Amino acid sequence: MSEAKRHERQVICPYCKAPAMLADSAEIYGGRSYGMIWLCRPCDAYVGTHKNSKDHAPLGRLANKELREWKKKAHAVFDPLWKTGNMGRKEAYRFLCEKMNMTESQAHIGKFDVVECKKLVALLCR
Repeated sequence: MSEAKRHERQVICPYCKAPAMLADSAEIYGGRSYGMIWLCRPCDAYVGTHKNSKDHAPLGRLANKELREWKKKAHAVFDPLWKTGNMGRKEAYRFLCEKMNMTESQAHIGKFDVVECKKLVALLCR
């Protein structure tokens, strides 16, 4: 077994508990590649990878169609906090930590599940 294979990261699908496969994102984006993804084909769940990661560290958790939709909604209400200049990005993430009662390492929409996305949307749409 090669050195690279021995140290390759394993990502488990949170839906079916099977190992996800490393694939080119062109597979889900109609032939256009945006880099590598972790993919669980049976669950239609995937997540992008950090571009400079030698072992393809995932950007968050694998997301199926429902979670991808909720992540879009969560970003739609959260991102304007810092993109409009009302607060800095770090300040917005501190706000997120406080409102969601999370640590800094937990408070990333890429790591959220559906319940957490719904909670964020509800908090910011009051």
